[in-house]
Amino acid sequence: MRITEVIGNVTLSRVHPSLVGARWVIGVPFSLNALSAGAHGDGEDLVIYDDLGASPGCLIGISEGGEAAAPFTPKRVPVDAYCACILDTIDLPPPRG
Repeated sequence: MRITEVIGNVTLSRVHPSLVGARWVIGVPFSLNALSAGAHGDGEDLVIYDDLGASPGCLIGISEGGEAAAPFTPKRVPVDAYCACILDTIDLPPPRG
């Protein structure tokens, strides 16, 4: 699971029949350095399936790959990233040094 910042929504004119009614958001994953510094996400943008109602500015936990499709089992759906949770706070231990 990775922590991601939602930066926008996706609007589709056509969608795969197995995902009708789904909501899609765009998110930017964080590296540990970005999280520690309190900066914005610094990874590559992703399109994420969201059924929790995450809005721009929210921090979310996402699963990717085969794990992203697990919530839909036994149905097979074309999903690469899934919003698993909306995060209120993140507490990181102080850096070792």
